[in-house]
Amino acid sequence: MGLRVAVVANRKHAVKPSAGAPPDALAEYDADETVQGIQDALRALGHEPSFLEADETFIDTVRETRPDICFNIAEGLRGDSRESHVPAVLEMLSIPYTGSKVLTHAVSLDKVMTKRVWRDAGLPTAPFQSFQHGGEPLDERLSFPLFVKPSREGSGMGINARSIVRDEAELRAQVEWVIRTYRQPALVEAYLPGREFTVALIGNRYVPGEPSRSAFYDANGYHVFPIEEIDMSRADIPGVYNTEAKGFAPVNVGGPQFHCPADLPEDVAATIKALTIQAFEALNALDVSRVDFRLDENGAPQLVEINTLPGLRPEFSDMCIIAKAAGVSYETLIAEILNLALERYNLL
Repeated sequence: MGLRVAVVANRKHAVKPSAGAPPDALAEYDADETVQGIQDALRALGHEPSFLEADETFIDTVRETRPDICFNIAEGLRGDSRESHVPAVLEMLSIPYTGSKVLTHAVSLDKVMTKRVWRDAGLPTAPFQSFQHGGEPLDERLSFPLFVKPSREGSGMGINARSIVRDEAELRAQVEWVIRTYRQPALVEAYLPGREFTVALIGNRYVPGEPSRSAFYDANGYHVFPIEEIDMSRADIPGVYNTEAKGFAPVNVGGPQFHCPADLPEDVAATIKALTIQAFEALNALDVSRVDFRLDENGAPQLVEINTLPGLRPEFSDMCIIAKAAGVSYETLIAEILNLALERYNLL
């Protein structure tokens, strides 16, 4: 029997940037094509989809419509934990939803906090420092070149050709620009010169004694997709995978090249996939995520960040490019994410 499934999102055209917002302020928000794609997939699966805008009206509209479950892709409008707003409301109202819960979204949005969790869990991530006001002395354990970016933005926001800094003057200028422009701390980390990868996974670890879902999932309850390499060597902005680069469709000239599966030695690929699951579990993530890596100067994979609300724009977002390369249809991808949540809420 079909369910009433509300797709919850912040659409680009419905968000009004605040005065003085940076030019890439709308980068994280979803296109109508994404919302429509998810609704079409849900309808094809026999469900009854609807849409709820994740703005100030959401708490009223979701109480009025009371869907059986929400398919949550909402980025949130403001604040340092904006991706947690919709999950928090749904938790309060006891309405099921897809994806990670409140605390995970709050932590994963903050790259500094995420790296602290990973570091304390013994996972490999580049040495880093958070700059709150810009005047802090540089940690003596860091050496140039370094990489500077906002601590609480996604979709490559705040990253440009000046993000790689090679001396004190460049560091201070970029840190000051990030703090002033994005009104948040700057994350400074060791620059990783190697190849760049992203790994998509869906699943949740099986509870002991729980039956297996299907052969699609491994013995632990995960499906880790083939590793995708993001090759910026021939892009218009080589070496910098930022908002502008992410705006290129895979077929556009001048954009990044996507290689999936990435050409990697088996042992390196196995390490990256194992780290993907460990990074996911360290943050208590659920259902779906995408984890980014770069290789260091020794060729060892280092965790960069995790996206617990990965983009789902058909034929465009990394998650969808990877699924397509693996022979997994968009409809199947949406079905599996939904079913994982339904399983958690005992609604299957």
